[in-house]
Amino acid sequence: MANTAVNKLKIYPRHSAEPSRPTIEAIGSLPDVLRAFRQTTGWSLNYVAGPPPADSDELTWSAPVNPGVGVTLGHLEFDPAGPEPATAAKPVDEPTARTMASALGSVLEELLQTRHALWQREAELAAGVPVAPHPRQQEHLAERLEAVLKGGAEAVGCQAAALYLLDEGTSELKLRSSWGLPFDRLTAPARRLRGAVADLEALLGHAVVLRDTEIMQYWRVPEDFPSAVCIPVSSPTNIFGTLWVYCTEKRDFDDRQTNLLEIVAGRLAADLEREMLLQEGLETAGLKRQVADAQRLQRNQLPSISPLLDGWQLAGWNCQAEAVGGDFYDWFCLPDGLLAITVGHAMQRGIEAAMAAGALKASLRAHGQYHREAQAALNRLNLTMWTGSAGDQYATLFYGLVETATGRVCCASAGQPAVVLLRPDGWKSLSHQSPPLGESPETDYQQFGCELQPGEALVIFTDGFRDARDQDGRPLEEAGVAAALAGKRNLSAEQIVTLVRDRLDTHAADPDGHDRTVLAIKRTGT
Repeated sequence: MANTAVNKLKIYPRHSAEPSRPTIEAIGSLPDVLRAFRQTTGWSLNYVAGPPPADSDELTWSAPVNPGVGVTLGHLEFDPAGPEPATAAKPVDEPTARTMASALGSVLEELLQTRHALWQREAELAAGVPVAPHPRQQEHLAERLEAVLKGGAEAVGCQAAALYLLDEGTSELKLRSSWGLPFDRLTAPARRLRGAVADLEALLGHAVVLRDTEIMQYWRVPEDFPSAVCIPVSSPTNIFGTLWVYCTEKRDFDDRQTNLLEIVAGRLAADLEREMLLQEGLETAGLKRQVADAQRLQRNQLPSISPLLDGWQLAGWNCQAEAVGGDFYDWFCLPDGLLAITVGHAMQRGIEAAMAAGALKASLRAHGQYHREAQAALNRLNLTMWTGSAGDQYATLFYGLVETATGRVCCASAGQPAVVLLRPDGWKSLSHQSPPLGESPETDYQQFGCELQPGEALVIFTDGFRDARDQDGRPLEEAGVAAALAGKRNLSAEQIVTLVRDRLDTHAADPDGHDRTVLAIKRTGT
C-alpha cells in the first residue's frame, strides 16, 4: 500500500526562483566595447555569465565580475582560441592588455551593480505607490478572487476551485471564495485544520497532487472529485491558507501546471495582502489626521500673549517628544492683582499623556479660581486627580501665585520640577522634591516662596531639561541650565527662554528625545 500511495501522490516542494544571469545581449553596448578592445589590443576578450570553468589552465586570463548580491557571478576571459595565430604580433603586449581588461571588468562590475540596485529600488518605489480604495471595495474583492480562481482552474483544465483561509487562531480553514462549487458551500462551517493532512502539507510549502479516490479520504479532501491539487496561499510574511483546484476526471498534473497554480496562489495572496494593507493604510491615515488635529489643539491651547501687566514679562516654550505629549505651561490672571503661573508634566507618553495634561490644566484653572494659596490649590488638584483615575496617572507640577504689586511669589510643587531664581549676584535653586500628583490622596504639599525684585526672574523647567544627556551620558541637570543664565539678568523673559533652549541644543545628544517645557517670568518695573 505504501508504494501504491507514493505512486499516486505527488508533492512538489516550492523553490525560490534563481536570479537570472546578465547576458552580453542585456548589456547594451558591451559587444561593441569588446570588439573595440580586440581591434585596439589584438587580444580577444569575452564576457561569460557564470563562474570561470573548473579547468582554468585553458584560459589565458580571467577576472570575476560581481553583478550584485544574490546574482550569479560572471567573468571576463581572454579567448585562447582567437582568430589570430598565437605567434602573430599584437599591437599591445599581454600584461598591458590584462591591465586594460581588468579596468574594463571593474567598470562592467560597477555598471551591473548599479543596474541591480536600480532594479531593487524600482520595486521598492512600486510598493510605495499610494493605493486608493475601489468605490465598491468588498464587492470588487469578491469579484477579483472569483475571477482569479476561475482563470487558474480553466488554465489547467479543471472545473472547480476554492480558497480556504485560516482563522485568527490558525485552527480552522474557512471557505472564503469559490468557483464551480455550489453557493451553499460558503455557508458551511469551517474545517478543522487538525487532521487536514493535505492542507497541513501544503502549508509547509508543498504542492499536493491527488489523483486516486482511494487515498482522498486519508488526505481529507474537502470536495468529492476524482483528482485535486492543494497549493499554499502565502506571501513572504504571511500564511493565508490553501487553494484547492478540482477536476471531474482522474488525471495527473505536470510540473508546468502546478507551477501555474502556484502563480495563481501568489496572485490570491497578493490580492489578500493588498486588501489588508489598504484597510490598515486607511485606518492609519485616519489616525494620523486625528493626531494632527490633537497636536494643533494642544499647541493652540498654550498661552501665546502675555497679560498686560506693567513691569512684568512672561515667555514659555514647549516641545513634545512625539506629535503630542504631556508637557505644558500656562498662565492666567486672578482677582486682586494675582497672576497664576504653572508648568506641568503628565508622566505618560503620546496621546495618553496629552489627554492627562489637558485634564490636569483644566482642573488647575478651575481650582485656582477658588483658592488663593498655591498649597491649597495643589492639594485639591491632587485629590481630584487621584479620585478621577485608576491609580495609574501621575504628574509633576509647579504652581505659583504672583502678587504683581509687590513681587511676592507663593509657590507649591509636586514631583521635582526645576525652579531657579535669577538674581544680580547669580542664581538660587528653589526646587522642592515631593510626591507626584495622583500618588496618594493624603499627600500634603508644602508651600514656599520668594520676592522678585526689579531685574530678577524666575525660571521653571521640567525634568526633560534636567535629564538631557550628552554624548558621554552626562545629564544637563539644574545647575547646567542655571549656569548658562548666570550674569544674564539684563535679558528679557523671551531671551531667557531662548538661551535655555540653546543650552539644551548644545548639550543634549538627542534634544528632541523627551517632552520639555520652560517658563520664565521677569519683573522689570522699579
